[in-house]
Amino acid sequence: MAPSALVWLRRDLRCDDHAALYHALRRFERVYCAFVFDTDILDALPTRSDRRVEFIHASVLELHAHLQQLAALSGASGGGLIVRHGPALQCIAQLAQELGVQEVLANRDYEPEAIARDQRVADALRTLGIAFSDYKDQVLLERDEVLTQQGRPYSVFTPYKRAWLQRLDAFQLKPYPVDRYAQHLAPPPANERLPTLAELGFAPTNLHDLALPTGMRGAQQLLQDFAPRMAAYKEARDYPGRKGVSYLSVHLRFGTVSIRQLAALAAKQAEQGCAGAQTWLSELAWRDFYFMILWHHPQVVTQCFKPEYDRVQWDEAPALWQAWCQARTGYPLVDAALRQLLQTGYMHNRLRMVVASFLTKDLGVDWRRGERFFAQNLNDYDLSANNGGWQWAASTGCDAQPYFRIFNPITQSQRFDPEGTFIRRYLPELARVPDAHIHFPAAMKPAALAVCGLRLGVDYPLPVVDHARARERTLMRFSLLPESDTS
Repeated sequence: MAPSALVWLRRDLRCDDHAALYHALRRFERVYCAFVFDTDILDALPTRSDRRVEFIHASVLELHAHLQQLAALSGASGGGLIVRHGPALQCIAQLAQELGVQEVLANRDYEPEAIARDQRVADALRTLGIAFSDYKDQVLLERDEVLTQQGRPYSVFTPYKRAWLQRLDAFQLKPYPVDRYAQHLAPPPANERLPTLAELGFAPTNLHDLALPTGMRGAQQLLQDFAPRMAAYKEARDYPGRKGVSYLSVHLRFGTVSIRQLAALAAKQAEQGCAGAQTWLSELAWRDFYFMILWHHPQVVTQCFKPEYDRVQWDEAPALWQAWCQARTGYPLVDAALRQLLQTGYMHNRLRMVVASFLTKDLGVDWRRGERFFAQNLNDYDLSANNGGWQWAASTGCDAQPYFRIFNPITQSQRFDPEGTFIRRYLPELARVPDAHIHFPAAMKPAALAVCGLRLGVDYPLPVVDHARARERTLMRFSLLPESDTS
């Protein structure tokens, strides 16, 4: 076995079923583990109070303790996490040189900037005589593993999912037995200390008030809660007022849970005919699909997946944009969803589609502006899924449905929050509005409004647009493109 290696953790904050850590422990006598609070990323954040940074910090502290425990159980005196704060390129190259390692190992990332960063790190390490290798870990099937019969990447999800399911076998779901080689975990250098959140330059948020469990333990807690509910997932997932989803998205984003563990659980129940498990497995396939799209088509970060739709003439509409950002559109389901995001950093998946459709199809605002807004506010922000979802809603992405799919925010509300449970949770000013009108108070007569004590335009805004007219404008907007481009 080679003397020593460094495992660079990024969006994989766990020490079980971990590809890079497994390969390092199996091949090297001493394995150090490090995480970098990358200032190239942190300094670009618009606020010093970010729930994601606090989530990462808490998860890093827990991971440090888990690594120590893992080493102790194997009889080793090592374990623990080395934490650095600075530019990743500088920190990893310097740390690898200080530790005298022969190789740096990491789990693969698929975002364009991350790929470029890793290439720069690999180049810097090479000049120092240190190797760099990366491994598939955050997806089940990656890059070119699922291709059409012509050897090209899929551009539509449904045929991709069929091929994805055919490729998904026991080998892809098999966990990496990290604990088998844990005796090779090396202790951090002497006098190592984990930085506090304040030392990183960040302030606490309302993360703990939200009862969002962090770290590996938090992920397993949520998974244990969701497992018995998975059977009802297919039907329950669309209702934001119900506890129908897993709430694991932020844990998948930062790798505090293994995608293989989740998929194996879903696949087992799906094989037994569980419709909820089959649907949840499809959601994991969507995740892989968007990672694949981003890797093959990095231009989608700033451009439409369908290039012809870059010619769509979006409106500037500053007043409408501000009303949407401030959750004051006059459409209760849209406003409640945006308040949920602003207050908690989370938005229910059905509502992400509704508010994205409303911004692009009702307000006529460029999908890129909404995508950036979500990027700033979502705890589980993931470039590939966020970009894919926004382009899906705007009809500019890899989707078989044409541009005239336009969500009606009122009928969506009536269907998926029929009693207004979710709306009232985030719009308490509408608490006294009866179920029949909770979805669109603007249709109420003055006498009914008076009974509720609701003053439209004062207590709750009037609708910023008329949906029917906005729909016609959207159809006209897209129809102005050449017919061959919108078919």
